[in-house]
Formats: sequence, C-alpha cells, structure tokens
Amino acid sequence: MKGTILDQKFHSLHEETFRDINCMECANCCKTSSPIFIQKDLDRIAKHLNMKTHSFYDKYLMRDEEFDIVLQKTPCEFLTINNTCSIYDVRPRACKEYPHTNRKKMNQILSLTIKNIEICPAVSRIVDKMK
Repeated sequence: MKGTILDQKFHSLHEETFRDINCMECANCCKTSSPIFIQKDLDRIAKHLNMKTHSFYDKYLMRDEEFDIVLQKTPCEFLTINNTCSIYDVRPRACKEYPHTNRKKMNQILSLTIKNIEICPAVSRIVDKMK
C-alpha cells in the first residue's frame, strides 16, 4: 500500500476506533511499557516538578539497552489510581503521540505498530480492520 494511502487508512481507523475506546479504562501502555524521553521532556517535566533535570533523571529514568531514556520502573510512577496521568499537561511527547496510529509516514513505523498490538487494544482493533 502506498504511503499516503496507508496513512489515510490508519488515520480514518484511528478516528473511528477512538470514538469507542476510552484510554483511561485501560492505561495498559502506562502499566506495562515506558515512553522514550527526549531532552525537552526531561527539562519540561523536571521544571513542572520543581526539580533539577539531573535529579529528575536520577530518580525516575535510565538508559535502556538501546541507550534510549526510559522509565526505571513500570507501571509509570505518574499513573494515578484512576488511570490518569499526574503530569498530563507536561507528559512526554511519546505519550502525547501514543499509540502513533495517526502519524504521517506510517510505513516507517510499522514495526512499532506491530509491537503496540500487544499493549494497546485500540491498535489491535485498528490493525485487525486493516486486514
């Protein structure tokens, strides 16, 4: 499937799927995996928490085997008992974009989409409808 056609199909199914799915009923992404943090995320969240960036990193983050900056623990320490995010307004970019099914150039992130089938019921539904 050509890139723009694939994008359009994903985006259409994304909109349709998220009319029916409430992420806060699940929050599996926050319970089982970590977003990849970029430096802007660290700076923004640390400032919000009145922490120095290095202190925020030391307390919550680490480098994984691919040298990405990720959470030290799951579930995410910012996930509340009600499945809401205590830092929602300053959350990492990867969290804002999750599950990445409405991005451009979907053909470049298909392997990520396949991984997310195991984590996110919405992605599973979208991919099933793509068949």
